[in-house]
Amino acid sequence: MKLPRIPYEPGAVLDFYEEGFTALGALCARPWHDRLEIVAEGRGATLWNSEGALHSAELHFTAPDATGGRDAACEVFPGCPLTFRLAETLRAAQLPLERLVLAVEAAPRAPDPAVTEKLWRAQFDDTKRWRLATPFAADWHFSLVTLARCELQAIDQQWAMHRVAVSLPDGFLDEGLAREIGFARACQDAKVEIPWPAPDPAPWSDLLQRALSQDLAADLAGIRTRQEQRLRRELERIDAYFETYAAELAARASRSASTKLADRIAATKAEHARHRADQVARHEITVVPHLDALLLVAEPAWRAQLQIERAHHHTENPVARFVPRARRWVVASA
Repeated sequence: MKLPRIPYEPGAVLDFYEEGFTALGALCARPWHDRLEIVAEGRGATLWNSEGALHSAELHFTAPDATGGRDAACEVFPGCPLTFRLAETLRAAQLPLERLVLAVEAAPRAPDPAVTEKLWRAQFDDTKRWRLATPFAADWHFSLVTLARCELQAIDQQWAMHRVAVSLPDGFLDEGLAREIGFARACQDAKVEIPWPAPDPAPWSDLLQRALSQDLAADLAGIRTRQEQRLRRELERIDAYFETYAAELAARASRSASTKLADRIAATKAEHARHRADQVARHEITVVPHLDALLLVAEPAWRAQLQIERAHHHTENPVARFVPRARRWVVASA
């Protein structure tokens, strides 16, 4: 899910700067309601000089509707590069994998087989025959939740914050979990033993890339349409120019046997192709995700072996998990 932008409010941003620089070991003081004095050395000072030498600055937090030029070294405003650098500096050097166990509201009870069969058939509509081969047994289902700042590099550069939840191991994009994780209640029972899966960076990275691609599809559709329109105009302009020039050279060549004109025609074709390739490269869209948080979530589920027959599939006996919160089945091979 795409998180809404927080409106720029000078007081809240000033609080963030004061807490952030204090965490980096800097001295901070507020001489006025919209100003912050900072004396920093080491990591805090690297925002102004790469050596981390002692640096003193007074930052002015401008009003949202202020006009005029801005000095990014001593003024903070919407989209200020200093804010991005401070956020990057506050991040840990290595992204930690945190864990969360979702609490259940009531005592767990095995689901009704008739209900779970209806949900299976709704999820896999090509199912011909379905039967529980074993009774439901309590189990755990795991999901990977990440908070990603996505940098969309195009003609119009944009930033977007996304929170995505991916079901393990099938890679299902769990919009419900991504939306509700901020209000989730953690299990406080220390006696609960969870069979946490071992971190597997390569497959998890592929799952997150696919999930982010799905989540960014709406944003990229609008950007792609604008890029294609601009690229089409540029290519038409280039084609018209070089076609006119090539026609002029061809007319000259028909009246002269000079080898220089033939060389110029060949060079014109090469230059035409180079200009087209350059415009195509300029209108490429690049997405650079920056992961800010990574959370492995465990929640109660029910495991059972099934006997199913699906169209264009052989009769299968998969071990599947039913997730009550999401009301869906998770099968690794699906």
